[in-house]
Amino acid sequence: MEKLLLLGAEAIAQGAIDGGMSGVYAYPGTPSTEITEYVQHNRTAIERKLHSQWSTNEKTAMEAALGMSYAGKRAMVCMKHVGLNVAADAFINSAITGVNGGLIVTVADDPSMHSSQNEQDSRFYGKFAMIPILEPANQQEAYDMAYDGFELSEKLKVPVMIRITTRLSHSRAGIEMRSLKEENQLRYPEDPLQFVLLPSIAKKRYRGLLNIQSFMEQESERSNYNTYYPGRNKSLGIIACGISYNYLIENYSGIKCPHPILQIGQYPLPFSKVEKIVDECENIIVLEEGYPFVEEMLRGYLAKDTKIRGRLDGTIPRDGELNPDIVAKALGKEVKFGIKVPEIVANRPPELCAGCSHRDIYNALNETMKEFGKQKVFSDIGCYTLGALPPWNSINSCVDMGASITMAKGAADAGVRPSVAVIGDSTFTHSGMTALLDCVYENTPVTIIISDNSTTAMTGGQESHATGRLEEICIGLGVKPEHIRTLTPLPKNHDEMVKVFREEMLYEGVSVIIPRRECIQTLGKHKREHKVKVEEVN
Repeated sequence: MEKLLLLGAEAIAQGAIDGGMSGVYAYPGTPSTEITEYVQHNRTAIERKLHSQWSTNEKTAMEAALGMSYAGKRAMVCMKHVGLNVAADAFINSAITGVNGGLIVTVADDPSMHSSQNEQDSRFYGKFAMIPILEPANQQEAYDMAYDGFELSEKLKVPVMIRITTRLSHSRAGIEMRSLKEENQLRYPEDPLQFVLLPSIAKKRYRGLLNIQSFMEQESERSNYNTYYPGRNKSLGIIACGISYNYLIENYSGIKCPHPILQIGQYPLPFSKVEKIVDECENIIVLEEGYPFVEEMLRGYLAKDTKIRGRLDGTIPRDGELNPDIVAKALGKEVKFGIKVPEIVANRPPELCAGCSHRDIYNALNETMKEFGKQKVFSDIGCYTLGALPPWNSINSCVDMGASITMAKGAADAGVRPSVAVIGDSTFTHSGMTALLDCVYENTPVTIIISDNSTTAMTGGQESHATGRLEEICIGLGVKPEHIRTLTPLPKNHDEMVKVFREEMLYEGVSVIIPRRECIQTLGKHKREHKVKVEEVN
């Protein structure tokens, strides 16, 4: 067997390719981005012409993957945890339509909010949809779960969720590859109405979903990913979910854990194994990354909450990601701390790159807003969100993708003048276009600044669906052409930018300003690539 050294995200991608996948659909979002990028550059995927282009947002990705499944092919859709909120409509309903070709929904959660607005736990979504969830403990399991996930999906005829977290996604380990499977042949659903969720059909399919829950439980009971390890010291039983099993084992390096362990890697919970460890042990501690998902179920299911410990009773902190030290402390083991960082070492918060176009935009915006007052600028998710921090302190909101325009609209409806939205080009096409349409429909007096750096910069410079199309999109949505202003954000154009910003803020209607200059990072990358090509030709 060939071995590869892969990130957890890359292991999932390789497992899906080897498992016979025909296409991956995604919108970039840390910590899930590397899955699709790996497929885009993988030799086998390129030779097989597997679909791997970015989608406009997570909802379109989910629906496109479901369409590939409809055609009998195996598909994967990838997103970060908050992206699942965007895809939720199609995701929940896909459990009711079921699948034709295998469908894996890979979601990367971000405990501790390293690059996210919250640390929600996607396992709740999987339980809500009533589909199987796979949660790998390491990179090899990530590969295997992606490889086998299509088979499980086709066996149960429902989507399967793979849930990972930041630490697993972005850490590297060796994996053993398995034989490459052929792609499925094109085939249509046996029932031509399977994917038609009219109420009369949906009721029947929902009852069918309920009826197969027992089969999902049986699959979990015999799954190799749910393993019971006996132990002699039954004063404590340990239930370790996903990557938390790794943190547990690190605390027993070279020796066997004396306590019984139930490793959970597949849901629904294998309740016979759960009952076994609960009945055998005096107390139970639940180790899980994210919310107290299993812990809550145990307290409700077993009605023995006095012996269940975890995040809910404070044994483990309620927020943030786990690590071996937190697990050691919860187990009553001695925790060794490293050398204290001297106070002279200052924190280095993230900041906009030197030469970034957002800098010039905020400099001009701040000067313009001196006339109009503070706390009237709503922003969005992207590199430009750093404009909330010193030295700019330019923006006053960042809630979810696309919310800048709709919050600016609501504020304008409340009487705020001027009401300004700052949004990036990729975020605009992701979920800002419908917000702009609301503004156009009512001719709301808002000024929308679409900072166009011609890429999805925050997640590494992926292609933006907006590149070269922003003006046409805005005109198509109904913005008057004379109030679509394009600028080049450079220090030499500062006065012109201030003048245009002021003119449009005074306009009692919808105006769109597009400061356009390529991301400084992708510009450097493109120059290097061009230099290499020129040298190859010469």
